[in-house]
Amino acid sequence: MEQNLTEEDIKLAQNENEDIIHLYEPLELNLNEKYQYIKEGKIFSFFSNLLYYGIAFPVLTVLNKIIYDLKIEGKENIKNLKTGAISVSNHVLILDCTMIGLAFGLKKVYFTTREGSFKIPFVRKLIKLLRAIPIPTNTKNKIHFVQELNKAIQNGKVIHFYPEKALWPYYEKIRNFQNGAFNFAIRNNVPVIPIVITFRNPKGIRKFFKKKKDVTVKILKPVECVRGQESEKYKVEKLKEEVHKIMENNIYN
Repeated sequence: MEQNLTEEDIKLAQNENEDIIHLYEPLELNLNEKYQYIKEGKIFSFFSNLLYYGIAFPVLTVLNKIIYDLKIEGKENIKNLKTGAISVSNHVLILDCTMIGLAFGLKKVYFTTREGSFKIPFVRKLIKLLRAIPIPTNTKNKIHFVQELNKAIQNGKVIHFYPEKALWPYYEKIRNFQNGAFNFAIRNNVPVIPIVITFRNPKGIRKFFKKKKDVTVKILKPVECVRGQESEKYKVEKLKEEVHKIMENNIYN
């Protein structure tokens, strides 16, 4: 169970890109040029869809409602999405990816995650079926990673990133963003879908037995790529700044 961040927790982190929570990661993961970041095939897709839509989706719908009284706003903003896209959100709960998945409904979304998540026994196989993608830490492996994701985006896939990089439980501000998600958006000329995860005080009978806040997921309007003759670096920075500002303005509303 996540704990609210204290000032001491924040001070102990070396920087804001460092996870506050550390998991047990005993296994090895070989992300070579043959690794399938987005695995397909009829058999894999069958079991992936069965697990995702037949088990995880209904179970997580109920659990997130009971635990967080989860509310999802802005589904109309992705209703007419016809192309590949990048979605981004703040990272404030261990399982906030499940909330993002519920927000997208029947629309497939793939989740980038720490390489370490694939070093946890059993979990590595489960999250692979649930469309998780490990982000390699080795520079050599990142070349294949980028190629595979570019191909997926061009083929209409939606890839979710946490541009803050690290998980800070129940943190109620938008932190600084890394460039990765916005690089993919600019290079593939696809929109960025900003999503903000906000907290609210429990109401009604819930306020008598629930100490932690409830959750609202807000899907905001897609942000189109910056156009013009400027350099790719400039476009990435402008897109990153625009999305950050939009999310910052909506996290308090």
